[in-house]
Amino acid sequence: MSATGAEGERDQPPEASAHLVARDVVRALVAGGVRDVVLAPGSRSAPLAHALHSAERAGWLRLTVRVDERVAAFVALGLSRAGELEAPAGLEPARARRPVAVVTTSGTAVANLHPAVLEADAAGVPLVLLTADRPHELRGTGANQTTDQVGLFGPALRHLVDVPADAPAGPPLTQHVARALAAATGARTREPGPVQLNLGFREPLAPERTWVPGQAPAVRPVARPDHARSSVPLGRGPRTVVVAGDGAGPEARRLAERGGWPLLAEPTSGSRGGRCAVSAYRELLDLAQLGGRVQRVVVAGHPTLSRPVTRLLAREDLELVVASPSGRWPDAAGTARTVAAGFDVEGQPGPDEQAWLDLWLDAGRSVVARLAHPAAGPPDDGTLDALATAAVVAGAARHSGTLVLGASRVVRDIDLVGQPWMDPVPHVLSNRGLAGIDGTISTAVGLARGTGRPVRVLLGDLTLLHDVGGLLLGALEDDVDVQVVVADDSGGAIFALLGHADASPDGFARLFTTPQLADLEALARGYGADYRAPRTLDELQAVLAAPILGRSVVHVRIGERRAETSRARSLI
Repeated sequence: MSATGAEGERDQPPEASAHLVARDVVRALVAGGVRDVVLAPGSRSAPLAHALHSAERAGWLRLTVRVDERVAAFVALGLSRAGELEAPAGLEPARARRPVAVVTTSGTAVANLHPAVLEADAAGVPLVLLTADRPHELRGTGANQTTDQVGLFGPALRHLVDVPADAPAGPPLTQHVARALAAATGARTREPGPVQLNLGFREPLAPERTWVPGQAPAVRPVARPDHARSSVPLGRGPRTVVVAGDGAGPEARRLAERGGWPLLAEPTSGSRGGRCAVSAYRELLDLAQLGGRVQRVVVAGHPTLSRPVTRLLAREDLELVVASPSGRWPDAAGTARTVAAGFDVEGQPGPDEQAWLDLWLDAGRSVVARLAHPAAGPPDDGTLDALATAAVVAGAARHSGTLVLGASRVVRDIDLVGQPWMDPVPHVLSNRGLAGIDGTISTAVGLARGTGRPVRVLLGDLTLLHDVGGLLLGALEDDVDVQVVVADDSGGAIFALLGHADASPDGFARLFTTPQLADLEALARGYGADYRAPRTLDELQAVLAAPILGRSVVHVRIGERRAETSRARSLI
């Protein structure tokens, strides 16, 4: 390919370097399989904006525009994870994610990508950061909107390329893009994650003429995927449980069912279904007759939700084996004895294993029957019980498409009282890589845009306020079908589980739960979203049963939370 690019441009006056580079970057992205790009507008990134607009008009890709860079990055993360919802059965979630690019201008705009970059690093999401920069000679001079954008994301990146202003277009540049895409998708390393192409652009930033791209380049990734994996046999004998953390995928369920072992599956594991999935398992782990008798644990995914699971995985008196298809694996306590891409089970379950499984299943059902249904009805003040609300949302998930959970208290509520789902198990996701509340709504918007299907979100009031800008939609942008269910318990209720209320009773509300005075109805309507406020569980069920159309906020006021932990002995 010539430096001037596609056919039709060759006999015209030469375009400025910035625009030739931008067009070659776009070609290389499309040739590498990128089909979605999210743009946060700015001046220095204008060459990329113009090139992307032309490429979208030619049918090469789809462009999404958001004014907030942090929102844009999480929308891109959601677009990438949309691949998980359409992946063939049995494909590991990390391999199903799509490379998605996000474009920013220079300066603080780049720094606003950082929360999503950290989540993408921890969760293995292939984000491609196209960060426009000023010429190198302006760094360190105090020039406007100039900072050191190289190294800003530290070790979170899989690959970094710093392309100076006036660098020529052509094969060396497109090879850099190909290498970045290979690193982002983990094609050779099995370690997908974020990459950065820092692109210096010199004026003029507006093109002399409109680019007419022509036919899209064929998809030809330079680096061929290497996903070789081997399985290690697991013998029978030890009393075993399978712990499926975030992103474990259906293989954890299949392993548990082949072994006849209790499956302790988090809601976002992709494994929480079938005949071995145990309800309310975290309430059972500290019981001597259940958790105390475990001899072997098989771990898949990224388990982070509960302290009982953390204590289980730290025990030195049991055998811990970890299934990880990549070079990373969860083992915070350093007790893993075996790490492999996968495991097979020898033989068939015997009567002792069936009795072990039945003990867990019966105990879990008994706990949920009490926790999810409060003994007394809700008070007549328009507030609902937190766990009953979570149970209703979990029950509706099977018929509502995709469910996104806030990474704080609500995902734990669903984990505690949500019964294992019947087949087909719904898609339930959360940003659990670093378990931050950043970008929850924006991630859901990206998922809805990426799949073209409705998405429901369950989150707390602080998580909503942290990313309420994700509801904002440009007048020229396509709408999405996203319903945000807000479990409003007046602040960060999760801190009540962490001992801070006892340590500082008089300062607990101000320092930790931080109740806010925001008018959620006014916020929702101000951003163009519909608003509902059900006062009873029946009203909530009716709202959840209706089709999800456009953007909406369902405001559920939560009453005073009942004590929900350390009660398993009295419930079974």
